[in-house]
Amino acid sequence: MTKKEKWLLAILAAINFTHIMDFMIMMPLQEYLSPIFNITPKEFSFLVASYGLSAGFASITASFFVDRFDRKKVLLFGYSGFIIGTLACAFAPSYLFLMLARITAGLFGGLIGAQVLSIVGDTFQYERRGAAMGTLMGAFALAAIAGVPGGLFLANSFNWHFPFIGIGGLALIVLPLAIRFISSMTSHISNIPHNRFAIYQAIAKNRNMQLGLLMMFSLIMAHFSIIPFLAPYMEKNVGFTRNDIATMYFVGGICSFIFSPLIGRAADKFGKQKIMSIFLVLSAIPVYLITTIGPSPIWLAIVICCLFFILGGGRMIPAQALITSVVSPQLRGSFMNINAALQQIGTALTSLIAGVIVSKDSSGKLMHYEVVGYIGIALSFFCLLIMLKVKVSDPGKAN
Repeated sequence: MTKKEKWLLAILAAINFTHIMDFMIMMPLQEYLSPIFNITPKEFSFLVASYGLSAGFASITASFFVDRFDRKKVLLFGYSGFIIGTLACAFAPSYLFLMLARITAGLFGGLIGAQVLSIVGDTFQYERRGAAMGTLMGAFALAAIAGVPGGLFLANSFNWHFPFIGIGGLALIVLPLAIRFISSMTSHISNIPHNRFAIYQAIAKNRNMQLGLLMMFSLIMAHFSIIPFLAPYMEKNVGFTRNDIATMYFVGGICSFIFSPLIGRAADKFGKQKIMSIFLVLSAIPVYLITTIGPSPIWLAIVICCLFFILGGGRMIPAQALITSVVSPQLRGSFMNINAALQQIGTALTSLIAGVIVSKDSSGKLMHYEVVGYIGIALSFFCLLIMLKVKVSDPGKAN
């Protein structure tokens, strides 16, 4: 990997870090926001879902035109708006204002993930793409290591506003670095179809594209099915303190940070589908244990959650390398925006479904969380069946 490629991945990982951290920090903040705004678990799930739904809408809209522009400019536009929305969250005086701020952050944030993957797909050939995706997935780990515990520390030490201020402030530092170190990417524009509906026509005719989108949609729902209520369940049902929640994310993030690059390289060496199959099957174990565990030693619960961080997150790495290979560079940006839209809709649906299923008893403990776990396991095995049918159709790169 060249020095230029390493710088590119570092900046993209930093952008992913702030973007992901903004989404992740909402879940552990439930115990802070619910009493302040006097909202129920269902209303909180609406708050989480609003981000995903607005991001999905933005991604669908962008799919009609995004490939006609420099990928760098689209990324910077989305990231700038995301910063504004995140800082607005920090100063929300009411539940409604916070909801509108989350929607704003989602509208612009919906452009970020698709552009990051498109840039990686255009830069790295398929044979090296797993390692690149592993580096990007390290951003998830860093968000868990530094972002969530740091956000909880700020919330505990000051108030719930400070995590959003921290994320927005960090993003303001990353933005000029992105302007400086990400090169313009326009080579895909020369052969772009004039028909704005070309990507939808291509998907309608191409079964492999359809399978790729279905694979990612089912995977994201499987992955996020248990996440919205993970922190509250550990606190209310298992016996975690808020410091234990921070420790869980910190330790789990370290494990993910160590294993993500290794998983990426293994995917390149042994095959993306083989590695993804293994992780899809093994991830059912921690999902089942997390959603059925009762009062337990804190160390045991943290170990189980770490397994979920490693195995659950590990299946995303070969999946992202696969999804970028089912479409040509000329349509990759539009396709990845459609993929991002479906993923955002998937996260919103899982949040809404979990909000409907999970409830509290008179003592405050969460009930029916195991049902959400069973749904996640079923979706994971469904994803496995779909993934085995996906074929690599364009392993090359645009630049």
